[in-house]
Amino acid sequence: MNFIEILLSEKLKDRNPMLDVLGSDRKVLQIACQDLTNYLKAHWELFGKEEGECELVERLEKFYNENAAELEEFLKIWTGIWLVKWKERVKLLIGNENAKKWNKTTKNLNNVEPLWKNLSNRKEMEEVITLTLIKNGEICGTSILAENLLKMELGERTNEYSSEAKQTLTIVNNTLRKARELARSKGPLIFVKIDKGYYGYS
Repeated sequence: MNFIEILLSEKLKDRNPMLDVLGSDRKVLQIACQDLTNYLKAHWELFGKEEGECELVERLEKFYNENAAELEEFLKIWTGIWLVKWKERVKLLIGNENAKKWNKTTKNLNNVEPLWKNLSNRKEMEEVITLTLIKNGEICGTSILAENLLKMELGERTNEYSSEAKQTLTIVNNTLRKARELARSKGPLIFVKIDKGYYGYS
């Protein structure tokens, strides 16, 4: 585990002792770590910097060494807010629940995957959308939401673009509006399909 995972795993366990962050709930820890990383990058203005990830870890370790109690308190508050958002934003689908809607969305995202992979500046596009989500109060699943919003926009307008530069600008502008609306919405945004066997159902 890296430095951020160690810090967050303790705080998540403090808030919810039922979480098995090293086992079956590892994905929760991974998403929380990504969200905290995005949150700190947004507030320390590290998005768009090539060495952003390294600088973030250095700053965090330095802050921890100089102000451990303050960082612990911040992480305690942030984790509490994040878990509330997690409960609001993430819905588990068990078995074939909402199968039709799930399959359609998955198919649409899969269809656009080759186009998405060929975009040379998709990382920068994701960062812009992630930053917008955070600035509008969204702290849960920011990378997942940013990528899926961009993919859905790309899928809707595949035939409308003539060049990658124009395509990028149009996709980002349209997605920025949707990201602001999404961040202000209530209810689940991320759906996780769980096999019934996970809970011991037959």
